[in-house]
Amino acid sequence: MTNEISRTRLLRALPRALAGAALMLTTLAVQAQTWPTKPVKLVVTYPPGGTVDAVARILAPRLSARLGQPVVIDNRAGAGGAIGGDVVAKSAPDGYTVMLDASNHAQNPALRKLPFDTLRDLAPVSLLVKVPNVLVVNPATSINSVKDLITQAKAKPGGINYASSGNGSAQHLSGELFASMAGVDMTHVAYKGGGPALTDVMAGQVPVFFASLASSLPFIQSGKLRAVAVTGKSPAPTLPQLPTVAQAGLTGYEVYEWNAVFVPEKTPPAIVERLSKEIAATLQEPEVRARLEALGAEVVGSSPVELDSFRRAEIAKWTKLAKDNKIQLD
Repeated sequence: MTNEISRTRLLRALPRALAGAALMLTTLAVQAQTWPTKPVKLVVTYPPGGTVDAVARILAPRLSARLGQPVVIDNRAGAGGAIGGDVVAKSAPDGYTVMLDASNHAQNPALRKLPFDTLRDLAPVSLLVKVPNVLVVNPATSINSVKDLITQAKAKPGGINYASSGNGSAQHLSGELFASMAGVDMTHVAYKGGGPALTDVMAGQVPVFFASLASSLPFIQSGKLRAVAVTGKSPAPTLPQLPTVAQAGLTGYEVYEWNAVFVPEKTPPAIVERLSKEIAATLQEPEVRARLEALGAEVVGSSPVELDSFRRAEIAKWTKLAKDNKIQLD
C-alpha cells in the first residue's frame, strides 16, 4: 500500500518537475539572448603594455560591437595572474565579469598556494591564441643549435645561465622543461620582467633566454639576438626558416604561452556558450586575426569544452615538472 502511494505521488509530481525543468531551460535561453544589458568588465590579469594586454585591446572593441555593450578592460596584475584570478573567482556569476588570463593559469596551481581553486572556481569560455617562445642566444656565443646548447650544458653542469622574466614565469618553466627533458643542469637567472632579461642577453651578461616571440622578434631581425629554435609544435609563420626545439633534437618538447577567457563558476551555461561563439567569430574577423598574427600568435577560438581539456592537460604537465624538479614559489 505504501509503495502504491509513493508511486502515485511520484507520478503526480513528475509533470511538475518536467515543467520546472522546461521553464528553467527557457529562462536560461532568454537570459542568453538578452545578455548583456550593461557593460561587461574584462579583467586582464597582467599590466598594460604586455602581450596579454595587447590581445585584450585587440579583442575588446570588436567583441563590444558584437555584444552591443562596452567591454571595459580592467587590468588586475600581480602574482603571475593570481590577483586577477582571485577577483574573478569571487565575482558574481552573471556574465558581467570576464577574465582574460595567460598560461600562468595552468602553471600557478603547480607552483604556489592560491586563494581560489582554478578548476573549481573558474569556468572555461575560449582559448584565444597560442604563442610559442623562441630560444635566443647572444650572437657572440658558439651556440648555433639546440644540440650545441645541450652539448655545452652537459660539458659544464650548471655553467650555462639562462634568463627569464621572473620566477615561475613561462620563460622560467620553458627553461626548466628543456633542462629536464635534455638531462642537463642549467642555472636560472630571474629578472623583473622580460625587458631587462632581453637587455642583458643582448649585452652578453646571460647567454640564453626562452623569450617571448613578440618582444624578441625585432632584435632577432636586427641581429642583436640569434634565434635558435621556436618552442611550438610547428615553425612560427614570422620565422618560417627556424626549426622547432623538437625538430632540432629534443623530441616531444612543446611550450606555448597562451591567452584564454574564463568566467566565474556557475555563470549560466547559455551565457558561456554565447560568449564563446561571439569570441570565436570576433577572432575570425580579418583585421583582428591579422593583428594577432603580427604578435606571432596562432589564433584558436576554441569551445569551452576544448579549453577545459587543454587547461587540464597543461596543469598536469606543469605539476609533474614542478614535482619532479622540486620547483615551488611559496
